[in-house]
Amino acid sequence: MISQLLQKGFIDLDLNAGDKASAVDKISCMLSSSGKISDHDHFVSAVMEREKIGSTAIGAGIAIPHARANTVNEVSVAFARSNEGIDFNSVDGDPVNLIFLLAAPVESGSLYLKLLARISRLLRYQDLVEDLKKATTKEEVIQIIAAKE
Repeated sequence: MISQLLQKGFIDLDLNAGDKASAVDKISCMLSSSGKISDHDHFVSAVMEREKIGSTAIGAGIAIPHARANTVNEVSVAFARSNEGIDFNSVDGDPVNLIFLLAAPVESGSLYLKLLARISRLLRYQDLVEDLKKATTKEEVIQIIAAKE
């Protein structure tokens, strides 16, 4: 399911962002430019509002920023890797290297929650996380995820 939503155009293996807001903005651009999100700034604001409730950094260098917004046209997933690491106010205090961004329309309740849970479960596999950190191509990222789903 995740590997089917994750298109090559939604993967950045060398994210260059100085902070959480910049990272969310840049990753969201991949979805906006494809038409998955109709109002980029509105969606980024929704994600950042969600971050105020609590950081979506789950530890071990991983974050899953997400939001539902009426400017999202269909449930979408983007992935980015930062080699330098980004401060995401993580529960363990470590910088984030792997980011899965989940965007969904407001009315997509159960699918959105299932997808969020599935991404979280998938990232418990340490070998998958290590493989994502080493992946050299976008195709490889999709294959790594598909193999564990």
